Amino acid sequence: MVDTHCHLDSCDPPDAELVGRARGIGVSRMATVGTNGPSIERALAAAREHEEVVAIVGRHPHHSEGFTEDSLQEIELAAQDPWARAIGETGLDFFRDRAPREDQIRAFEAQLALAGRLGLPVVIHTRAAEEDTFAILAEHAADTEVVLHCFSAPERLNECVERGYLCSFAGNVTYRNADALQRAAAEVPEHLLLLETDSPYLAPVPVRGKPNEPANVTHTAELVADLRGLGYGALEAIVERNAARIFGW
Repeated sequence: MVDTHCHLDSCDPPDAELVGRARGIGVSRMATVGTNGPSIERALAAAREHEEVVAIVGRHPHHSEGFTEDSLQEIELAAQDPWARAIGETGLDFFRDRAPREDQIRAFEAQLALAGRLGLPVVIHTRAAEEDTFAILAEHAADTEVVLHCFSAPERLNECVERGYLCSFAGNVTYRNADALQRAAAEVPEHLLLLETDSPYLAPVPVRGKPNEPANVTHTAELVADLRGLGYGALEAIVERNAARIFGW
């Protein structure tokens, strides 16, 4: 199994411990996400140190205030590292509103243009902003591979399928009240299915309420396999194949 989205630098245990525990339970690859300048450096450092890890580099909407051309150049330079495999996570968060919305939109559009120019996939964060997020993606990412991290738009699943967006399910799909997400995880075409932990956030059942880590992607995988009427190995092959196609594993 693979974890296509985690934040190793936000987890308490050292990277080596997290990677070792994941590897021991059968998680062969992890994509760790840099969300601002220092976090990008830590993500690249983890990828250089551990062969199981690659980096996703970008500016999270929470860190988009005052986004400038220099900010974009910082991401572009990081993206030239061979261990950087995608731009992100970028997008819009109108739930927390930790950065002005106009800055979020400017940073989002700039990173989409960068991903297109570099031929890299883009990893999307959207919360309470789906209408704007999908409109901007339609305008600026028509020719870019799009991964909807922590998929949260089950009512738009048909639109996602039509556009070819990959839907990455996190631990919240295992929660008791996640009926709509579970239906989406069962119905999304297999070539658009990914799994993630978003560690240290969104720990899945049966470890909900505890700090999350890459090893826990196996719990999410077990549930999604059951939802789709598959054995664990069959689901594992699907997710690993999709991740390899998108992230170059």
